[in-house]
Formats: sequence, C-alpha cells, structure tokens
Amino acid sequence: MSGGAVLGWDIGAGLQLGAALGLSPLILAELLPPIEAVMVRKINETLQAGSGLT
Repeated sequence: MSGGAVLGWDIGAGLQLGAALGLSPLILAELLPPIEAVMVRKINETLQAGSGLT
C-alpha cells in the first residue's frame, strides 16, 4: 500500500459490536474515540516506515 493512510474507524460498527457484547453505549462512546486516535496514528506510522501491514 504505497502512499496510503488510515483515516479512522467505523465508530458505528464499533458501537454495534460493543452493544452485541453487552457493553454500555455511554462507555463505548467515551472510550472508542481516544483508542481510535492512537490506533490510527500507530498504523500510519507503521505504513510510513515501510514495514506495511499484512
């Protein structure tokens, strides 16, 4: 994946997955955005370093 970047997650899908697991939507709405920010940053760092993701 040359020159690509991850922009974000599908938060709606994350909320649905959490609901299916019986987790509180309020907790999910509070926790998913900061987790998403870290994961997107780390994935993009990995992509830029050229090691790629498989």
